[in-house]
Amino acid sequence: MLRRDGRPVLGLTQGRQRCYVYPLFTPAGFAVTSESPADHPHHNSFWIAADHLHCRMPVGGEKFEEYTYNFYVDETFQGRAPGRLLETGAAFESVDPDTCRLVQDIDWRGPVEWAAPEGRVAAREKRTLTLSAQPKAYVIDVESELHASEWDFSLGPTRHAYFNVRVAESMTVNNGGAVFDDRGGSGGGAVTGVGAKWVCGEGEVGGGNRAGIAVFPHPADHADLSWFVTDWGVMTVGPFRIDGRLVRRGEALRARYRVVVFDGDSTAADIPARFAAYAEER
Repeated sequence: MLRRDGRPVLGLTQGRQRCYVYPLFTPAGFAVTSESPADHPHHNSFWIAADHLHCRMPVGGEKFEEYTYNFYVDETFQGRAPGRLLETGAAFESVDPDTCRLVQDIDWRGPVEWAAPEGRVAAREKRTLTLSAQPKAYVIDVESELHASEWDFSLGPTRHAYFNVRVAESMTVNNGGAVFDDRGGSGGGAVTGVGAKWVCGEGEVGGGNRAGIAVFPHPADHADLSWFVTDWGVMTVGPFRIDGRLVRRGEALRARYRVVVFDGDSTAADIPARFAAYAEER
């Protein structure tokens, strides 16, 4: 658990199937995400996942067989066996009084199978979370580097990838909250698809208080930018939702996101200006 002045900010959780951020609080102390809700127990608060990862296993010459894994749903999904995201190392660094950095090493390990009693390591991820504490918001920069260390692999296309947030139940549109994008689209149906540069969800969090969470995918990493957003609380975005991505051995897929967790509403948090500043960063 990461704390600031004795108050919890976020936790790094290693679940049965994956590692993820839970809980996640605003500066005022309100939780803004939901962990493993009953309707989608594989939705783990603030997480990275993909349900189509295809390893290219060499079988001689230029030929290969394709081993297919699911790192999204916690059980066999559409014929693809479930893998696990296991944290193998973590480091903490204090950058300045208001900023810290958490670096995780994560194995994307496939299921137990013939000749792989502990599961094959399909990919290795280096995940960096840089958190900045501001008066009414926490800003979390996420950088994921997914490395092809043993063999080539491809990802997608799929709507179940790559960066995901499941907002607290009280903040969902179905429970009186709101989800909207930079174009003025409101509601999951209007936001889902291509076109939005950022998406924000906000709603009641108790005691008459309001809070929200905004997701900014970095434009430089998301030429294929598409969203899956619902009124029941999930926001998903990734760089291979429309067109799959091939990552060759020795290379890595890099995907960056900024998450703004705020008290009050999005107007007070100045979400458009925050995104404009982020988009200029390289």
